[in-house]
Amino acid sequence: MSAVGLAPEVPVLVLAPSERAPALARRFIAERFRELEIADDYVGRLVVTELVTNACQHVGIGFIVVRIVPGHDGRVLVEVWDEGTELPVLKAGDAEATSGRGLMLMAELVDDWGVRPLNEPGKIVWASCALGKARS
Repeated sequence: MSAVGLAPEVPVLVLAPSERAPALARRFIAERFRELEIADDYVGRLVVTELVTNACQHVGIGFIVVRIVPGHDGRVLVEVWDEGTELPVLKAGDAEATSGRGLMLMAELVDDWGVRPLNEPGKIVWASCALGKARS
């Protein structure tokens, strides 16, 4: 059997929506970035924190799945799947608001981001980050 055309296996993290979920996702990102020899995981940790926190706050049911997919172009794709059907929306900055800036901040730090609705209940929110490799 030929392996041509098969997608590589990518480790995933499955979380319950809880207060601990963002911290567990950050730890997963840090471990994956070390495995991929990516020196700076700051943007990845920020992205996964925002997306997992949003899934916990706005969905709060089912499971949250986190994947980190390395690209061939020096980018890393961070994906967060949840069972919610409501799509995230960038809000205009409100100086008086106590929340609601995370997605806007994330969008400024990544190369691109978006949402893929699923055929089953849920969606995948993804962000593409350009990252440098660790120095030898």
